[in-house]
Amino acid sequence: MNSVSPASDDAIRRQKGATAVRQALRELRIQLALLNYTVGSQVELKDIDLDCLDILDTYGPLSPSALARRAGLHPATMTGILDRLERGGWIVRDRDPSDRRAVIVRVVTDRYGDLVRHYRDMARSMNKLLAGYSASELETIADFLRRTVDAGRDATQKLGES
Repeated sequence: MNSVSPASDDAIRRQKGATAVRQALRELRIQLALLNYTVGSQVELKDIDLDCLDILDTYGPLSPSALARRAGLHPATMTGILDRLERGGWIVRDRDPSDRRAVIVRVVTDRYGDLVRHYRDMARSMNKLLAGYSASELETIADFLRRTVDAGRDATQKLGES
């Protein structure tokens, strides 16, 4: 006779599932870091350079201070990164049309397209992987990932406050 109750069995399965998800997220973080490092090496960019380009591509032109906040960097550090990206032709600094004293940073679209091409195989693999899920499953996965991003943002903010 089985001495484990159905509720207890469900709790054990849930705990094992949660552990598997956490482990998969760790492995994903490691693999994406390796991919970014490899791409960065091929285009002579540091990891933080890739992060800043991705932030600019995602959120549009930003002031250097807004980019520094989003990247979690000190403004003085951001200046060096922007200098390096500008020398490489990855970004341009333009006058802010709403305040001519201010500067906004934007990605050079053609150059960024060169970078994106290095991720082509990963994009193809992701497309094949996603094709195996129903619309409902994709919504659940997207929801989980958004909540994971929120949890990471909250944790980062709390660490920054301490």
